Amino acid sequence: MSPIFEKVKLHSKENLPFVIYRKPNSRTIIGVFQVNDHLYFSENFKEEAFIFSSFLGDKPIVFPIEHSEVKFAAPHLVDGNDEKNLQTKTNEAEREKFISLVQSGINAINEGTFRKVVLSRVEAVDVPNFDIEVVFERMLQHYSTAFCYCWYHPKIGMWMGATPERLLQAKEKSFNTMSLAGTQTFQGNDVVSWKNKEREEQEFVTSFIVENLKNQASDVQLSTPYTTRAGNLLHIRTDIEGTLNEDSNLKNVIDILHPTPAVCGLPKNIARDFILKNEGYDREFYSGFLGELNLNINTNEHETDLYVNLRCMKVGDKVAQIYVGGGITKDSNPEAEWEETVNKTKTMKRIL
Repeated sequence: MSPIFEKVKLHSKENLPFVIYRKPNSRTIIGVFQVNDHLYFSENFKEEAFIFSSFLGDKPIVFPIEHSEVKFAAPHLVDGNDEKNLQTKTNEAEREKFISLVQSGINAINEGTFRKVVLSRVEAVDVPNFDIEVVFERMLQHYSTAFCYCWYHPKIGMWMGATPERLLQAKEKSFNTMSLAGTQTFQGNDVVSWKNKEREEQEFVTSFIVENLKNQASDVQLSTPYTTRAGNLLHIRTDIEGTLNEDSNLKNVIDILHPTPAVCGLPKNIARDFILKNEGYDREFYSGFLGELNLNINTNEHETDLYVNLRCMKVGDKVAQIYVGGGITKDSNPEAEWEETVNKTKTMKRIL
């Protein structure tokens, strides 16, 4: 067992908070180990800390660096299961429930309530022999381009994920973010065709980000939309960068971006109300955000690097709750949306 996982096991045994994570395309695992079990919350995003925020964004939890030990390690990559052979069983009751939820969303769009809504579900998977080291290193093996993490607080629980989506990276006044939407299963070729529904969904996200940042930033530049791969899934992505205005700050920008139309909908507040009323469960930290706040822990520079909490699960006593969702527009097909969530569950099922 590597020293960083010895520290993880010790912290777990002593019921102390920690997070271990690896940034996209990095060869370094970073561990932040809080030295007490206090729940610290961010009020203004000015702390140097690792931050973990819920979908609703209220009272984001931070592990302050001043109250934590930091450790580094290189990943020991293990052989994972062959993703092509992964089989899943359909729960007909859950399938019908989700299809009905999606149809309700489509109906609301057709009635003019909103233009897009992101609807999700949670699926329980038995994990009788869960081993945090094996599961985390298998995650690193399969998802080299994702932000991979395991986060634990004794008063909250354990969360793990491999998210492909950055919410915000900011250094001094420069920032970059991304617009990510649309999903296809990877079939061995990154050159694919996208339907109008998927292109429109991604354009909603891009337009929202650019429009809402115009009063906070200048010199905003966009890449051409392109296909990007995250594990066994493909998405449409646009890179967005710019310079924050002198009177802008990190909290303003995060409040604008979170939750984005990629995890909530458009208009944001109306879509969020529909989600809270109709999904039938508490998302908790699914589709929230997490990452380094005001400190690049590897380089010790003043930098923020935050990711949307997608492709994630909450790990309990011998059971893992896997969270998945998809963007719904007027052109959505409820059956196809169900299949998209099934494909997304494979991200976490593969590493379990």
